[in-house]
Amino acid sequence: MRSVHHFIHGQSAPQPGARLSDILNPATGAVQAQVELATAAHLQKAIDSALSAQPEWAATNPQRRARVMFRFKELIEQNMDELAVLLSSEHGKVVADAKGDIQRGLEVVEFACGIPHLLKGEYTQGAGPGIDVYSMRQPLGIAAGITPFNFPAMIPLWMSAMAIACGNAFILKPSERDPSVPVRLAELAIEAGIPAGILNVVHGDKEMVDAILDHPAIKAVSFVGSSDIANYVYARGAQNGKRVQAMGGAKNHGIILPDADMDQAVADIVGAAYGSAGERCMALPVVVPVGEATADAFRAKLLDAIETLRPGIPTDPDAQYGPLVTGIHKARVESYIQMAADEGAEIVVDGRGFSLQGYEEGFYLAPTLIDRVTPEMKSYQDEIFGPVLQILRAQTFEEALSYPSKHQYGNGVAIFTRNGDYARKFAADVEVGMVGINVPIPVPVAYHSFGGWKRSGFGDLDQYGMDGVRFYTRTKKITQRWPDGGAVIDQSFVIPTMK
Repeated sequence: MRSVHHFIHGQSAPQPGARLSDILNPATGAVQAQVELATAAHLQKAIDSALSAQPEWAATNPQRRARVMFRFKELIEQNMDELAVLLSSEHGKVVADAKGDIQRGLEVVEFACGIPHLLKGEYTQGAGPGIDVYSMRQPLGIAAGITPFNFPAMIPLWMSAMAIACGNAFILKPSERDPSVPVRLAELAIEAGIPAGILNVVHGDKEMVDAILDHPAIKAVSFVGSSDIANYVYARGAQNGKRVQAMGGAKNHGIILPDADMDQAVADIVGAAYGSAGERCMALPVVVPVGEATADAFRAKLLDAIETLRPGIPTDPDAQYGPLVTGIHKARVESYIQMAADEGAEIVVDGRGFSLQGYEEGFYLAPTLIDRVTPEMKSYQDEIFGPVLQILRAQTFEEALSYPSKHQYGNGVAIFTRNGDYARKFAADVEVGMVGINVPIPVPVAYHSFGGWKRSGFGDLDQYGMDGVRFYTRTKKITQRWPDGGAVIDQSFVIPTMK
């Protein structure tokens, strides 16, 4: 049985006698490895390592740190195939999709290569008589990341690349379901020249999460996961005086106006709804066609597209998506399909009962399509996180706009139309953090920032981009005076102003 150990101070760090958690092979249902679950005492080893390494790393000039990030980027590219196969084996997404997972994280590493420019402060000469004012960005010290199972490469790279480039040490607690890729990335970081102790990986469950949130040496915590846990992480971390960004769940809508290019919309939505078995916080699980004719036309074309979809093992190049991550999660998704039926929705295509020959114990679920959904249904209100697409019919543009705006989640949304006026109004008025116009998965590029609204995001700053730089640094403001002709005695009991 393969074992996945912690990675502390530049090397594998086994923890004898640790609690163990099974790592499943989603394609077969079998246990393929076990990962150690750390205690607070083992976390302390990682923190001690980070404390010893961070001051020297922070004192390293930004250009030298950038050169290390350039080398890290090269090593990820050189090892792309190995990383993708390893990722697929534990998560279940097909290899091509796994490469996309890595590539989107790699783009944040590329952005972090520009850290010398990103860290520049501001300067004002002559803000007052002989007075200059300037600012500088300084690292926080130690930051931590708690990442989900669905993007085991992208999200750890979102967090760690920005934190480390800014001069911090970073402690990563990845999902215990697919922890091998984060460990491999840490190994590549050491090979790239990141000093031992600057990137440590500790595995664990809620005990480890609480230890991270409570430890006074950790100054900032970044989290991605479900909304309930995001709220918990934000509240407990903030109560302990930490800077926290916590991204939660989603129920992203796709609005289809009557003038949309229906063939393009169907092709986009099929991929966005069923890709990665729907296990994406930026998946598109709800479609809102405007008008019955639009809904009927979309449904007819969608049914034709669904018939061509082929779930398969992750290494099958002809498979559009692979299995769900665990049997427990598969059962949860299936329970929502039954819930929708019980609530009165129409199960147009039922993906339950699907079995892949030779992989009967794998966690597979065929594409599911549910029509006649209403806003009152719990199956609509909750995040399902599987290959399930719901159709919520609207009669007007205003009604369609109201559904994502009123929903508890506000992560992403898309509109499909040829009408620039409607698109512009939609983008301005919808109460959602990320908007796509004829783009089904509007994840911003690395030099912008990722983040949702409402219960999709807790905290004031988003992931990566300039918000990432702001999150992982503190701004120090300096006001200085160099008077001419020696000291100036000016006793005053009035607050100073710039006269």
